[in-house]
Amino acid sequence: MSVLINEHIDLLLKSTSRSFYPTLKYLPKKVRGQIGLLYLLARVADTIADSKHGETEVLLKILKQYNEVAQGNLETLPDFDMIAEIQDNPDEAELLRNVQSVIEGLEVYDSGDKQRMLECLDVIVSGQVLDLERFGPAKEGGKISALGDNEQMDDYTYRVAGCVGVFWTKMSLAHLIKMSPTKEEEFFEKGIRFGKALQMINILRDIPEDLRFGRCYIPQEDLIKHNLSPEDLLNPDNIEKFRPLYDSYLDLTNEHLEAAVEYIKMIPETQFRLKASCMLPVLIGQRTVTLLRDGNILDSSDRIKVTRDEIKSYARKLLRALIIPGGVKRLLEKNKDSGSSS
Repeated sequence: MSVLINEHIDLLLKSTSRSFYPTLKYLPKKVRGQIGLLYLLARVADTIADSKHGETEVLLKILKQYNEVAQGNLETLPDFDMIAEIQDNPDEAELLRNVQSVIEGLEVYDSGDKQRMLECLDVIVSGQVLDLERFGPAKEGGKISALGDNEQMDDYTYRVAGCVGVFWTKMSLAHLIKMSPTKEEEFFEKGIRFGKALQMINILRDIPEDLRFGRCYIPQEDLIKHNLSPEDLLNPDNIEKFRPLYDSYLDLTNEHLEAAVEYIKMIPETQFRLKASCMLPVLIGQRTVTLLRDGNILDSSDRIKVTRDEIKSYARKLLRALIIPGGVKRLLEKNKDSGSSS
């Protein structure tokens, strides 16, 4: 792939993203760098918020100060050395040591694109701040806290992912496609649900790991209705009791994915690169939902995820689908989760 911003930032991007980086190569050059840079800016915030050591107030201070510097309101970045040292993932540690370079990448772009990236980052950081205030640092062995209700869950998925759908849509409309105001409104709505779908998959896939670090994104309100507590989800034997509630969230995720498919259909055929870059995460998302429905998500020893080989296979299928009339529609339909009750 050609250089997005510069070779250093490109390397950081490639090393920190297993599934997103392959999507970037499909994107039109006019928006590829901006979307890649936003990913890195957001990944910095995510890495800070997910640090498994440190005090809540310290992490909140670092997170907020980082955002203020990125937004141009402060000049001095926090000292990342301490939290870089405690990262389990060496690629994330390296990212934290190079935050200044990532922020400087913003200067490559015009004021409009820079504003779009920073608006989105600000919303994402607000979600990470809420996360830390609710749960504290991701420490093992502590008390498990849960979100209160579905409204909190929906708000969280918007802040950390739905807003990315807004950003993606703004970038597309600014650089690649034109729509009527009515169509634009629909495009934004479906873009938000596209982002929410991907975050719901993260939540539903990562339940065992989140529980291990004291975080339960399945709302307490719904758990109570099914005579469950967050602690009950630590026991794989409770899967059948949990299954009806879990499947209802998989169904909601499928509804969001359907909106994502409609979003892709709204992209003009001439923008085949944009279509392709949207399709790959949907295909991976559909496959993940199927795997989650078939497996026991409460069994932490059985990590459920789409393999690298499967991702490569989807990429090949996608390229074929793009050159065959009706191929995109057939591929998306064939790949849908067959267990959905919707």
